[in-house]
Amino acid sequence: MDSKPNQDPPLAFSVSASDVGERLDAFLATHVEGWSRARLQRLIEDADVLVNGHVAKSAYKLRADDEIEVELSLPSLTAFTPENIPLDIVFEDEELIVVNKPAGMIVHPAAGVDTGTLANALAFHFAQLPKTGGATRPGIVHRLDKGTSGLLVVAKTETVHEHLSDQFRARDVFKSYIALVHGRVEKRTDQIDQPIARDPRNRIRMAVVRGGRPAISIYRVRRRFDRFTLLDVELKTGRTHQIRVHLAWLKHPVVGDEVYGGGRDKTVVNPQVRSKIAKLGRQFLHAERLGFRHPRTAEQMIFTAEPSTDLQKLVNELK
Repeated sequence: MDSKPNQDPPLAFSVSASDVGERLDAFLATHVEGWSRARLQRLIEDADVLVNGHVAKSAYKLRADDEIEVELSLPSLTAFTPENIPLDIVFEDEELIVVNKPAGMIVHPAAGVDTGTLANALAFHFAQLPKTGGATRPGIVHRLDKGTSGLLVVAKTETVHEHLSDQFRARDVFKSYIALVHGRVEKRTDQIDQPIARDPRNRIRMAVVRGGRPAISIYRVRRRFDRFTLLDVELKTGRTHQIRVHLAWLKHPVVGDEVYGGGRDKTVVNPQVRSKIAKLGRQFLHAERLGFRHPRTAEQMIFTAEPSTDLQKLVNELK
């Protein structure tokens, strides 16, 4: 397992006879210092834990001589400080907050990044947020990539955090994104059901991998252009980089995606469009709609956030 830049090498463990039959997450909770079982389960779900070179589930029962690799980054808690960063708050009540995260903002501190994150901003504006998930992830229930903008829900209490987390685990949350992709997508709607795991050839990337974690995305064509297609993409699961990986597998990578785009941005024929894509500095992916049941009232709530001006200008250029 290749380590990421500015990140410690992965931890490695060999399972002894005394540990046979123990759950993977329980084993890690006793062997990885400073990490709660819940946080380790997130690592397992994100395919950052391998057993004998393969992705495993939290409930996996250990066998004799299993080799376990754990790739983790522990942010410095001493360096984490609340910061007065403006927030685009879409909704707020006593239990939760829905924010519209801008592109370029990281959700929580990671290796080499201790400032400027959504978590730093939340810690400043809402001092009472629960520390579930660690001191550097106050109230955060789910994530968006740095280059992806859009809606996130944040819990204000431990109880609400647990309730919302249960909804995400049960796939009861509605998540819909808008994505501009290269090429003309012919099918008006389709389901992509392809497993995702760490790319065996490049551990920093994710990929469609046989034996990976189940991943389902449903897309619908919103508008077709000459050499591009604007899609609505609904997530049924929440794997790391899921939409970007699935659409790249479909041979229609997200515009502006330097990791999974395969260099398609540089092949755009129209120089004006090519220039606007280069100026984006991000992938054209926006979490436009988010729906869930309110933890206290059980009311079904759905929120919408329009794409930012830079994305809208690119679409207008294509028109």
